[in-house]
Amino acid sequence: MKMVKTWGWQTAVVLAFCGLGGMAQGADLVIGQVAPLSGVLASTGHQMVVGGEIYFDWINDHGGVHGAKIRHEVLDDGYKVPETVRLTKELLARPEVVALFGFAGTANVTQLLTDGVLDAGGAALVAPYTGGESLRNPFNPWIFHVRAGYADEAEHMVQQVTTLGMSRIAVMYQDDGFGKAGLLGVENALAKRNLKLTAAAGYERNTDKVEEAVKKIKASDAQAIIMISVNKSTAAFARLYRESGGGAQLYNISVVDPAELVKLAGLKNVHGLGISQVVPYPYQPSLPVVREYQTLLKKYAPKELINYTSFEEFIGAKVLVEALQRAGPNPTRAKVVKALESMTSFDTGGVTISYSLGNRIGSHYVEVTVIGSTGKLLK
Repeated sequence: MKMVKTWGWQTAVVLAFCGLGGMAQGADLVIGQVAPLSGVLASTGHQMVVGGEIYFDWINDHGGVHGAKIRHEVLDDGYKVPETVRLTKELLARPEVVALFGFAGTANVTQLLTDGVLDAGGAALVAPYTGGESLRNPFNPWIFHVRAGYADEAEHMVQQVTTLGMSRIAVMYQDDGFGKAGLLGVENALAKRNLKLTAAAGYERNTDKVEEAVKKIKASDAQAIIMISVNKSTAAFARLYRESGGGAQLYNISVVDPAELVKLAGLKNVHGLGISQVVPYPYQPSLPVVREYQTLLKKYAPKELINYTSFEEFIGAKVLVEALQRAGPNPTRAKVVKALESMTSFDTGGVTISYSLGNRIGSHYVEVTVIGSTGKLLK
């Protein structure tokens, strides 16, 4: 993708706060997205981009927003934290960028907060693909979540496991902010039920080196294993664990793609794996927003398959476009933030997202799905 030469980051931020940054009359509405289009999360990053793109394309084909076209600019961070920070600074140095959309990675986005990048830039980040609690508590004004948090997902999975009579529960987690957020969620959910983890085993971020985790967890004789991991490491763990004779029920948090797991691990190793989901089932057109998503996916990305990740970001794109509509012609970053805050009960078509001055968590929806005998995801 073509990058435009920019002013220095601090200069642009000063101009923006002086009221000089923002949209020129009749200019495009530039939405900046940093996504992992290479590396271990590349397939997820691709789906994230597709979900936003099909909706932005449809809006542009129907007159844009107040007559302005949306220009969706995507940069690849390879799921690397320093790259996320560098590329976000580049985007925010450009006054024409009115909002950020759909970043990935708890550690990546947390670093933007730690370094004050979002504070300095003053732009909303809508629908990041992370449920990390560090991005939700303490409250920060810039990140507008569409999905439930990992604590919500962990609670739902632990509730299901314990209802089935299982008490020996282990966690396999990515050893970073993402994995530790999920691990803490499971520990807290167990503590509410006077239970403790049977075992916890981490693996190094950006790898699928899970051999030691398999050994440790298999030795614990866990009845259920909750994985807080991405596609490649989840598939590697499931394959090695099953091939070593492990028989526990496997679960994973919502960030994995079932089709990718089947492809990487083999169906026999992931059949029956439960995956928590933070948006409704996108494979059956039972909701208006699902029907809209399926129609636009077929129209604008006909080679793409229906996917939870692209559907989640499709909902996020609808939220962002609604905010741009409410912000009026020639919106500024501040006007977009204010417009998002006004969305106290926005119905996207069967999925309601709610924000306010003091709330940035749009939804707490969670359900668990299972990879069936044919590799398809079942409710």
